[in-house]
Amino acid sequence: MVLQADGNSAMILAAGMGTRLKPLTNSKPKALVEWEGVPLLERIILKLKSHGFTRIIVNVHHYAEMIVDYVQSRDRFGIQIEFSHEKEKLLDNGGGIAHAAWFLKDEPFLVYNVDVNCSIDLRALYKAHLEGGAIVTMAVKERVTSRSLLMNKEEFLGGWRDNRTGETILTGDGTEDLYPIAFSAVHVMNPEVFELFPREEIFPLMPFYLELAKSHPIKLYRHDQDTWTDMGKLESYA
Repeated sequence: MVLQADGNSAMILAAGMGTRLKPLTNSKPKALVEWEGVPLLERIILKLKSHGFTRIIVNVHHYAEMIVDYVQSRDRFGIQIEFSHEKEKLLDNGGGIAHAAWFLKDEPFLVYNVDVNCSIDLRALYKAHLEGGAIVTMAVKERVTSRSLLMNKEEFLGGWRDNRTGETILTGDGTEDLYPIAFSAVHVMNPEVFELFPREEIFPLMPFYLELAKSHPIKLYRHDQDTWTDMGKLESYA
């Protein structure tokens, strides 16, 4: 496959229950919780559009029809927006991406969590992914976090650590020269990942990445200069 620098496909992960945002999510999905008067989902759609992404798929579950109705009522978006319905059950982030393969399988695509507010340059991230030759490129940033990725000297994924318990998972031998850094929940994936995904319908993405990194390069893209906020917790709205 020839990777094109003008790739324009992206996925927004928006199917979560928004438990950490209760009571804001008692009557609406997390994706439609407003910050400064604008729903989180709309902010991300407009950000993706401004960075050249014009084919977007959104996975939905909790208050799914409310999200679909909201997006379809916004004709001003002016780009292709499709939906991946997880009607019966949540598929976790890995399973959710796998379920949307029909839309994403033709070119490298960007994945963005709906509850992240970040000033990252998405086109620069995408370009770095194409130039880096990795199967996945994960945006990372220097910040306080309960769980860290471990980055090696070449800025590839070398492991993961739970900073609360000390639990550590390595993708290679030894912890020497591994540096802890936080994942920004923004990443670019080559469509080859669909052939490597677990056969299970429901699976989390991070364990898959840690196993994948043992045989395929996963690049970590630093964007320390950018702002980043977890909008999935109530404290962020104070």
